Amino acid sequence: MRIIYELGLHIYAFIAFIVSPYNKKAHQWCSGRKESFKYLNSKIKEMDNILWMHCASLGEFEQGRPLIESIKKRYPEYKILLTFFSPSGYEIRKNYKMADYICYLPLDTRKNARKFINIVNPKKVFFIKYEFWMNYIKELSLHKIPLYLVSSIFNPEQLFFKKRIGASWYRKILFRVSYFFVQNQQSSDLLSNIGIKNTMIIGDTRFDRVAEIAAQGKKLPIIEKFKGSSKLIIAGSSWAPDEKLLTEYFNKNKKTKVIFAPHEVKESNINRIINSFHEPVLLYSKVNIDTDINNYRILIIDCVGILSSIYRYGDIAYIGGGFGVGIHNTLEAAIYNIPVLFGPNYKKFQEAVDLKEKGIAFPVSTIEELTTHFDDLINNDKKLSIIKERCCSFMQKNIGATDKVVSKVFEE
Repeated sequence: MRIIYELGLHIYAFIAFIVSPYNKKAHQWCSGRKESFKYLNSKIKEMDNILWMHCASLGEFEQGRPLIESIKKRYPEYKILLTFFSPSGYEIRKNYKMADYICYLPLDTRKNARKFINIVNPKKVFFIKYEFWMNYIKELSLHKIPLYLVSSIFNPEQLFFKKRIGASWYRKILFRVSYFFVQNQQSSDLLSNIGIKNTMIIGDTRFDRVAEIAAQGKKLPIIEKFKGSSKLIIAGSSWAPDEKLLTEYFNKNKKTKVIFAPHEVKESNINRIINSFHEPVLLYSKVNIDTDINNYRILIIDCVGILSSIYRYGDIAYIGGGFGVGIHNTLEAAIYNIPVLFGPNYKKFQEAVDLKEKGIAFPVSTIEELTTHFDDLINNDKKLSIIKERCCSFMQKNIGATDKVVSKVFEE
């Protein structure tokens, strides 16, 4: 099975290499890994006390970030190595100042894992959420280096919990993990059923991150002016299938103002959204605080980095991605105690499931469902007030996961 595992990795790497001349992300994935060992050899010193955190991509980084910043504040004697699997994580956060070293994780071969651990010699290791790299995990175990899985989440469909060829072999990976900080009871129960008891239910560390962002409170005068006294719907991280439903609704229903912050801000995509509306729209990059924006109803954010601050001005949020591989971060909006809507692909996101169960979030699959929920929320101030109270209670209850991890790892 190990041979099949490594063969699969090499096939993946070969395909990425073949398409890299034509695909930007594949090129970054391949070229970035070529530099990892050179980078580590030149940067890391033998006397460094390294804590290594690995994140697959940007979403996992946001889960790991509160932990990094808490450790740096409480235990400055450690240096943080942050690794990524995906270019969408590394390329955006390669200059993150709270990490001392940042690079791509070399491919999970036995040779690479052995070389990596020998260079880095980490004192403690944190893998975020779904990362199960067999050779790295085995090498850490052989060196008796503690490995913690943070904000991890398990479901019965994962191979670990199946009775099929390869499952028992793959399941052995889990028994090399020092401790599991899981998001929910189901995850803890699944691990317990296969004999793993070293778990703690902490929830999701992203609650701590969004609470910190909200507390810092970046004001956006243009957004405040645009909203005025109107109800405002924020469509955040939207993709084309989301935007098709949203524009159909907003072309017919004009009671609110709308801000679109699409996931893709390249010019062709922004123009596509503009052309889908039956009225003039504003571009954020084209206005300033003195621009007359009172007669506009739709504002498109054609830049990145401000969405989490925009949500504070919303009355309702729609979170994109639910018609594709999965929804984006619902907590960025929910921290401001507003209802959230999203597409049907949300069930693997525990926070979204919890928000729905609390009556704070509303999944939609059709224009009819979108219309029903939007109309109800727009026209029902009492319902909005009830949701605000529920949301506030839910968010406050779930803040604090980072402290639980730090206390267990460093203070017991």
